[in-house]
Amino acid sequence: MKLNLIILLLLAVVFLIIGIYEMMTLGPSNGYWAVMLSVACLFYYVYRKKQG
Repeated sequence: MKLNLIILLLLAVVFLIIGIYEMMTLGPSNGYWAVMLSVACLFYYVYRKKQG
């Protein structure tokens, strides 16, 4: 359970870094998918954390 939460949080961080890099190099429209995936992982992390 705890390992799943750590992996989920790390995925959110990795997708955020990828999204920021793509936005800086290719433009905002190309990195949008990674940032939104990061936000989704972060929301799911918070949801799972509050569950218990």
